[in-house]
Amino acid sequence: MNKSVQFLVLGLLIFGMVNCKLESKENKVQEKIADKVEATAQVVEHTLLIEKPDGVTAPDGMVWVAGATFKQGAVDTDKAAMDHEKPAVDVTVDGFFMDATEVTNAQFAAFVKATGYITIAEKGIDWEELKKQVPLGTEKPHDSILQPGSLTFKKAKSTVPNLYDFSQWWNWTIGADWKHPNGPKSSIKGKDNYPVVQVSYEDAVAYCEWVNRRLPTEAEWELASRAGSYGTIYNWGDDESVLKEKANTWEGEFPVENTIADGFELRAPVKSYPPNAYGLYDMAGNVWEWTSDWYNTNYYKETKAKNTVLVNPKGAESPFTPNNPLAKERVIKGGSFLCNASYCASYRASARMGSSMDSSLEHTGFRTVATSDMLEKE
Repeated sequence: MNKSVQFLVLGLLIFGMVNCKLESKENKVQEKIADKVEATAQVVEHTLLIEKPDGVTAPDGMVWVAGATFKQGAVDTDKAAMDHEKPAVDVTVDGFFMDATEVTNAQFAAFVKATGYITIAEKGIDWEELKKQVPLGTEKPHDSILQPGSLTFKKAKSTVPNLYDFSQWWNWTIGADWKHPNGPKSSIKGKDNYPVVQVSYEDAVAYCEWVNRRLPTEAEWELASRAGSYGTIYNWGDDESVLKEKANTWEGEFPVENTIADGFELRAPVKSYPPNAYGLYDMAGNVWEWTSDWYNTNYYKETKAKNTVLVNPKGAESPFTPNNPLAKERVIKGGSFLCNASYCASYRASARMGSSMDSSLEHTGFRTVATSDMLEKE
């Protein structure tokens, strides 16, 4: 790999186009926001919308998520919880409709056919935009490198001692996009019911606007994932031994060997695993999902320090992560087929990561939500 290619791969990986990150280094440098908070949060008056309003019909392919007041973030028993998931905060979230599955290739194809939309991965890299996310003075790579493409996964040939070096399992692949998720020779032919991937935040928002929907907030996503199970680590409870029956994740030594105990090595068709209690599929594993919230590593600490119940929170006011201070990242939820107990275990309900808004990867997709007031406007 020549120097320009190395720069581009590592630059994109380190400054935004990565996820499923281990965080012990980040935890050491995070400022401690609040040492102590009062045990009882202040309650804000709000009439919680729990049940679906009368006369409002669930849109095709969507299910109702009951509103609730719950603790968003890591539960006390979760030994794998990362610092940016803690401490759990009290939130009140009104009910809403959510796609039962991740947006599929067929659904996204219909959007592209109707609008002529071109995704970020199908466009050449804008160096003027990219250089805002890399250290000042970084030399521009050769134009032959700044071609349309995206990041694709590759297995490592042997044990990886340093799981911070993402370049060991990610490739910058020219020609990778939503129609060719694993590279130019791959295809989604015959995979209409697979989740669409290689879509950036911008791409997901464009689709949402077309269908008169929006991306969920992180609080909405976690409420939907938990489906009434507010005190457990996973959306099905606390038993990790049933993981292979519940979700598409990485079994075996990451990123060397996947035993495929759950039936799939890479992405799985939607509805391949049982839904949660609300009828939502793949709220753990398969592909990461975009939310609308800014990713800020201090969000939970700062929120807890306010000592109040947040009503329909929309996340941090601005993005921040000490490992990636130049990039503007959004929260992604749910984990993917690459999540492994030894690496990030992000199939947990509270798990969260950040991904830059122009990132598109072969294990990141999305699903949409709609509120009753949005439907009344249709």
